[in-house]
Amino acid sequence: MADSLGVAVIGAGMAGKAHAAAYRTASALYSPVLPPIRLVSIGDVNAEFGSLAAKRFGYERHDTSWQAIAEADDIDVVSVVIANSLHREVVEGLLAAGKHVLCEKPLSDSIEDARAMAEAARSASSIARIGFTFRRTPGIAYIRDLIRSGVLGNVLHFSGRYWTDYGFSPSAPMSWRYKGGPGSGALADVGSHLTYVAEFLCGDIKSISGGRLSTVIDKRPLPLGAVMGHDHAAVSDAFEPVENDDYAVFSAEFESGAGGFEVSRVAAGHANSLIFEVFCENGAARFDQRRPAEIELFLNDGPANENGYRQVILGPGHPYIAGGLAMDAPSVGFGQNDAFGYQARAFLEEVAGLSEADSLPRCATFDEGVRNMELLGAVTESALNNGKKITL
Repeated sequence: MADSLGVAVIGAGMAGKAHAAAYRTASALYSPVLPPIRLVSIGDVNAEFGSLAAKRFGYERHDTSWQAIAEADDIDVVSVVIANSLHREVVEGLLAAGKHVLCEKPLSDSIEDARAMAEAARSASSIARIGFTFRRTPGIAYIRDLIRSGVLGNVLHFSGRYWTDYGFSPSAPMSWRYKGGPGSGALADVGSHLTYVAEFLCGDIKSISGGRLSTVIDKRPLPLGAVMGHDHAAVSDAFEPVENDDYAVFSAEFESGAGGFEVSRVAAGHANSLIFEVFCENGAARFDQRRPAEIELFLNDGPANENGYRQVILGPGHPYIAGGLAMDAPSVGFGQNDAFGYQARAFLEEVAGLSEADSLPRCATFDEGVRNMELLGAVTESALNNGKKITL
């Protein structure tokens, strides 16, 4: 095991700050088995954003280029949390420099680049993983356990939606999120989450059909300054066309069962609504990200007149929670930020050389990131061909 691990985060936006905070708390989760974690640098081309994030989360410095982080001898581990189109160059450069890399999803903005990144990861001397953060959500992991253990049994039907509203206002400023080809909008942004959650629970998707992509706000005003995350900002009178999808819908077939999916970035009133139900041979379960400390569970084990969904408050008996919260007690609660902490802890455990048996479940591989992009590509292909069925 290394004497210590130096950490950097490239990207000081909304998700970048979540990664930065996660590394700060990761070593305090569970038993103290990690080497000392040094918070070294926040990298961002916007020096102000990088400086503020470094100061806020206790990092030693900020850098304005990824190359500076790649060349730094005091950095071992890097999270890449920037525009999808920039992932390949940065990740491949970091791997070539021997850094361990945790890349945000989706892996890239094109399947060709994603496959090239996976090939680079396979030949690298260091570890490369992708952040499928919702796999770390205790309620989702618990539902998976109920399916795998046979309590819920084989999946019959999955119904999921991920509604967000960061783009519902026509005055929301133009940013990289609104640029790119078909399928690189809401589908890539939040549909990537929904598809890997569905496969995490239900197994591999075998085919996609009924794909539809829609752009309902076709132009955006240019911002007068830098835009961070989903923030709104002062805008000019100049507009640029929106190039990708505000809304997407599709159906899927699993090895066992079928599913329906809907994603949006223009769903007014739904800032972050990942909601799904999974229906199985012995019952069903429901999850709502807006109420992350609980699930709803239906087990068909009593008289029909008394049966129905019941609330299950998550606590120390459920995945990730026992030993992973400072106040380790029933009904304390947790949220999406905690999932980033579990993810960072899992990545650091693998980098530090802890055995898989003694660690949290490993982070997803780049090959799994490619798989996720292949699914999104199949949705796009279906949509561009009038909902045609695409076999995977």
